[in-house]
Amino acid sequence: MYTMRDFLGFFLGSAVTAACILLLLPPSPCPCGGGGGVVPAYQQLLANLGNASQVLARPGLEKHDTAHHQAGASSSEDEVLTDLLRRAAMDDKTIIMTFTNEAWSAPGSLLDLFLQSFRLGVRTAPLLKHLVVVAVDVGAYERCQHVHPLCYHLLGPAGVDYASEQSFMKQNYLDMMWRRNRFQARVLRLGFSFVFTDVDIVWLRNPLLRVPVGADMVMSCDWFYGENPYDLNKRANGGFVYAKAGPRMVAFYDAWYAARAAFPGKNEQFVFDRVKHALAKRHGVRVQFVDTAYLSGFCELRKDFYRVCTVHGNCLVGLKTKLQKLTEVLDEWKEFRDKAARMGSNTTALTD
Repeated sequence: MYTMRDFLGFFLGSAVTAACILLLLPPSPCPCGGGGGVVPAYQQLLANLGNASQVLARPGLEKHDTAHHQAGASSSEDEVLTDLLRRAAMDDKTIIMTFTNEAWSAPGSLLDLFLQSFRLGVRTAPLLKHLVVVAVDVGAYERCQHVHPLCYHLLGPAGVDYASEQSFMKQNYLDMMWRRNRFQARVLRLGFSFVFTDVDIVWLRNPLLRVPVGADMVMSCDWFYGENPYDLNKRANGGFVYAKAGPRMVAFYDAWYAARAAFPGKNEQFVFDRVKHALAKRHGVRVQFVDTAYLSGFCELRKDFYRVCTVHGNCLVGLKTKLQKLTEVLDEWKEFRDKAARMGSNTTALTD
């Protein structure tokens, strides 16, 4: 008689084998990160995984889980989070959320600028009542409680410092990004859709107006190629994500996280670009990218203030540089609005 331990060992062994085969394949020739050469191998990985993606996502099996407010949480902890999400949710059970640490939450840092942009944007101030700030350390949580009413403390593993500025692609950074991915999946599993926004994004207009009703998932991108938003051959940027709650999206997220094993040392954004074609097809998820004319960033900066909704501090290195450049954008926005008001222009409507 086979035991559950035997089956689990089989599934995990198959997954590791497939991942090793995958790593020996030549890189994808697609410059946009579509993963053309990786997709068939990843499909085999998915087949070998079977139900292992669900097993891997269970609380207690994640390497860095702890017992308090983790991405995989107990039922009592889910009750605490669910209560917070209910208070924040819109009528359709959609919440807005961001992640921050102590360095990015200190007085005068990015969290202050982020919240200020909501207050100065066109019809964005009312959205603050739907915003949940997820703090990854004690300092960020305490600071959040001073400046915002909807805060959640997501503790990290004992002995790991998430409070300081995290260097891009270093181990703590990677761990934090994948914990963020697991937390997003947890919100979906609790039945809430979400709009995730990095805290180094200033909101000038309501970007939810750019989320189509028929899309299951909407993402920003570093560069927008062509005119087809459903063309997946664009480099995804996880700084702005809309995900619609439902079984398909939960399965999508679980398989996305399971694919991490095939790409060691890579962040969730990199893995998404390698597996998005296979996962969208496998789970029937409609993924759309938003033009950088509306969700702008410093990779492809667009500042038509009659159109732009958000500006992301992507392609900028370091907290100081991000803060400086985004402050300049917000100052320009304030000048634009003041000038438009003097001229009697209407800044409350998008031009197209």
